[in-house]
Amino acid sequence: MTKSAETTAVLNDYLTKLPYFSPLDPEQLGTLTTDAVNFVFSPDEVIFLEGDSSRGLWIIQDGNVKITKLSLEGNEYILHLLGPGDSFNDIAALDSGPTPANAIAMSLVSTWLLPTETIERALDRYPAMARAALKMMGARIRALGHQIEDLTLYPVMVRLARFLLAQAENPSLSGPGVTRAAIAAHLATTPETISRVLAKLQDAGTIRFDRHKIIIVNVFDVI
Repeated sequence: MTKSAETTAVLNDYLTKLPYFSPLDPEQLGTLTTDAVNFVFSPDEVIFLEGDSSRGLWIIQDGNVKITKLSLEGNEYILHLLGPGDSFNDIAALDSGPTPANAIAMSLVSTWLLPTETIERALDRYPAMARAALKMMGARIRALGHQIEDLTLYPVMVRLARFLLAQAENPSLSGPGVTRAAIAAHLATTPETISRVLAKLQDAGTIRFDRHKIIIVNVFDVI
């Protein structure tokens, strides 16, 4: 199916916001978007499972996706909560290895897939993109280190307060499907604990509730 000019423009806009595509000019981006394929997933539908052969780089147009791992006991841990404009499966798309985690739709999701072969050709053809990809990988490793630090060194109240601050700045963290259960799975705790900590933060005047919204009053004393 031929993509409309509007669709191509939207794809180009998404790509330019991803660090390793930002060095490319519109014509170079066009060589990538030509190969992009659109997929739609229903809520709770599996996009791929850990260990699957990588099909390429996924970019979210609409909806929310969670990237998860399962413990030996079958408990879910959410590594990332993603929304429109975010990409996922970056590492497998760049190194052609298997998918490192599970990807599951949290709502009705429309995504674009850039095939692995397209990514490989672009890395060979555009050295600036390859250098940007290396920088992105370094940034991801640093972010993972901070995430591990939060989980191992800080109590749930601090982790939740930091999440609420991040949520205020990042719409992907508060989109459809981001329930207390999802937040608990992301912060390695239980929904019951999240509810208790939210109540404590409210009693302390740190947050207040406005119907289904959480209004941040002052969390800096907590973090």
